[in-house]
Amino acid sequence: MRNSAVHAARRGVLCAVSCAAFSAALPAASAAAPQPTEASRLAFAPRYQAVQHGGIVRAANASARGTLGTESANDGATMGYVDVDDDANTYNSSSAELRIPEGARVSWARLYWGGNLRVGEQKPPKDNGRVLISEPGGRYKALLADTTTGHRTGDGADAFQASADVTELVRSSRSGLWTVAQVNVAMGRSAVGGWGGWTLVAAYEKADEPLRRLAVWDGFETLGPKNRELGIPVPLGRDRIPQGAGGLLGLVAYDGDRGTSGDYLAVESEGAKSVTRSVISDSANSADDVMNSSITESGTSRMERLPAHQNTLGYDSDVFDLRGALRHGADRFHIRVGTRTDTVWLGALFLQADVRRATARH
Repeated sequence: MRNSAVHAARRGVLCAVSCAAFSAALPAASAAAPQPTEASRLAFAPRYQAVQHGGIVRAANASARGTLGTESANDGATMGYVDVDDDANTYNSSSAELRIPEGARVSWARLYWGGNLRVGEQKPPKDNGRVLISEPGGRYKALLADTTTGHRTGDGADAFQASADVTELVRSSRSGLWTVAQVNVAMGRSAVGGWGGWTLVAAYEKADEPLRRLAVWDGFETLGPKNRELGIPVPLGRDRIPQGAGGLLGLVAYDGDRGTSGDYLAVESEGAKSVTRSVISDSANSADDVMNSSITESGTSRMERLPAHQNTLGYDSDVFDLRGALRHGADRFHIRVGTRTDTVWLGALFLQADVRRATARH
């Protein structure tokens, strides 16, 4: 009892110190600016689109962890904070590597963060739209959400996602470890469980890379037994999918439980006369449990992360290889994300697909 009281008091003091430091770090104009509104549902919509020689890269990590280190799922687990920095004024922090190819120019970048506010403790939603971010070799900078924050209380959780443009910061930085701190996630234990994390998505231009369609969609959609599938149409206009096309598809989602089957990711390539459906999976994400608390690229953990937990307990940020799923000659396709049993919150999708310009007819 005494230990619990001391821990709670220490956490309260730390939160007070970190919140004060956070407020002090905000520029005066930003501190006075009105906060973006919140909505319980945000329909998925395009955030960024381009056809250019280049690609999309991302860095991601979790902000919450199991206190035992042996948990297989966040449901019913006692959750604590991930905290890897040496700053006494932060109560959670994690790092991940963003790899910008040599000679590339960043054309767009955005940070997404989110979590569950209600586990054993209840976090105030007023802090949903603010985090600290540091670039490789840099110091923390206060970052405020610049668009409507998704925030929904239901299904035993108090879930949110916020985001902000960071193009100039990423463009002026170098490849290496990025750190994000003060994601508004709760610690403790509940039936639904705690979760939280962040994903930094960046699009770049590089003349010697293939011509590609780059696209990012975001929103805040609850998928579950009552709302099973989200479909994203991807019209290609005058572009076509070339022979042997490569591609990548990224997904950011919350509270996907490892071992709970029924969630899937699919791509439907469409041409003039037929539709080809490909269910997407890899060695780390099965076709029937694709949102399984992992941060992977084509089935492996390629990026450097601190910490590098294989099971991220309710946070998914995965990149899938689309080679073979993009049909030659297709002029449009659909991305479909669904679940038959698990309840998840979907936050963002991003696409990189090789294309060619269709030959004009005279």
